[in-house]
This record gives sequence, structure tokens and C-alpha cells, in this order.
Amino acid sequence: KDCRFVVETNRGHHLGRLLISGSAEPNTGIPGPVMGITEDRVLRAPASGVWNRDLDIGSFVKTGDRIGNVEGITVEATIAGVIRGLIREGVMVHEGMKIGDIDPRGRPEYCTTISEKALAIAGGVLEGILRFTKSSAWKSKQ
Repeated sequence: KDCRFVVETNRGHHLGRLLISGSAEPNTGIPGPVMGITEDRVLRAPASGVWNRDLDIGSFVKTGDRIGNVEGITVEATIAGVIRGLIREGVMVHEGMKIGDIDPRGRPEYCTTISEKALAIAGGVLEGILRFTKSSAWKSKQ
């Protein structure tokens, strides 16, 4: 009721599919597995406050390495890999908020290329835009 279309973002058979009616699958809150690792890839704020980072996207980390802090409380790498996502320094965060993620494959080039999930979602968005603009253009000629 609030939009013209929805693009499925959950991994699986329907990833990237354009939905004209109904709704997308519910958010599981659990990231898809990479090398069998799911929730441990996600970095979360240990408290509410201002996020300060010590490392950047693309940095290699080992389990236990310091990545940054929130109000002096250290955020450590939960697994070894490459920091793939990290929110900007100085952002106010709340306890439990996702502030970054680690890719256990250890491939820094994955930080600057588009993933298969992003490509599938982008394809669904493009399909929706083309369908919507085509139907709008057709209606305006009537």
C-alpha cells in the first residue's frame, strides 16, 4: 500500500525478484552465511554513544583485534578477515546497533566490487523503474 513495487532482499530463490503485490519475506536479522559464518561477521555497538574507529574498510583483522570504540568501550573483531563495512566515525550509535561487518574470505578487493546479492537487488530495482516509467509514459499518451 505504501509503494508501487518491492524488491526481495533475502537470499534464496527469490533474491532480486520484483514484487508488484504482497510483501517481501520478513527480515530474519541474521546475515547470510559466508564460509559458514553468519552472526559472528557483524560488529555491534557495545553501548550507546559516539562511534570512534581505529581501522578502515579493507583492513585485515584477527580475532580480538581492536577496531574502534563507543564511549571508550572497545569493539573487537569477532572473527579473522577483512573489514567489509563500517559506519562513519563520529556517528551516534545505540547499544546493539550494527556498526560494521567482517568478511572471513580475506579478500580486500571484495570491498570495492559489487556482490552477487547487490547485483540481483539492483536488477530488481532497474526492472521496477523501467516498468513504472514505461507504464507512466504509456498512460500520459492516453
